Amino acid sequence: MLTIENLSKRFAAAGEQPLFAAVSLRLIPGEAVAVMGESGVGKSTLLNCIAGLERVDDGRVQLGDEDLTALDEDGCARLRRRDFGFVFQAFHLLPHLTLAQNVALPLWLLGRDEEEAAEHARAMLARVGLAPRADDWPRHLSGGEMQRVAIARALVHQPRLVLCDEPTGNLDPAHAMGVLELLFEGIRTAGAMGIMVTHSRQAAAYADRVLRLTSQGLVDASEPQ
Repeated sequence: MLTIENLSKRFAAAGEQPLFAAVSLRLIPGEAVAVMGESGVGKSTLLNCIAGLERVDDGRVQLGDEDLTALDEDGCARLRRRDFGFVFQAFHLLPHLTLAQNVALPLWLLGRDEEEAAEHARAMLARVGLAPRADDWPRHLSGGEMQRVAIARALVHQPRLVLCDEPTGNLDPAHAMGVLELLFEGIRTAGAMGIMVTHSRQAAAYADRVLRLTSQGLVDASEPQ
């Protein structure tokens, strides 16, 4: 289970006013939520705080038995490498690696055998419909194909939590829907948990719950405003 309790983040440049406060959330394996909100409310910062990439001012983030807010930087990095998957708007594929190598990267970082990593990477590419392209380079792909590779990379090491920052922001609507289906199916099939921040209500509809981030915390946003 993921437990977030009373998370707050302040910035000195804003006169110590909270960017957000009292953010609480609980997720169980197989559940995915979408977080919406106005620009500047801190959606990407919230993901960074959950992942331990930015320190919080108050509150707690606990994944299973691990309290991320009590870990040092090395401890957070080890936990991210093992238990987190990330999907970004800008894909972040490494241009000098083939698709199979990009997907195998999380397994390499965990010290997995090279042959085993390659096998798992190719199996994940097959799941996202790109098995014939395993030895291609990222520059040969469309935006939708690159995001499929990014999803395969995010899930290949069986993370417990997948964080998605505007994963369809650079895609046209037709490609976006296919990518979202793959993403959420992959999270649920793996028994992982997912948090996606998005501006798109169409994208948010793929999640089990839709929440809105405000300066006072998360509120239900399942009904159109």
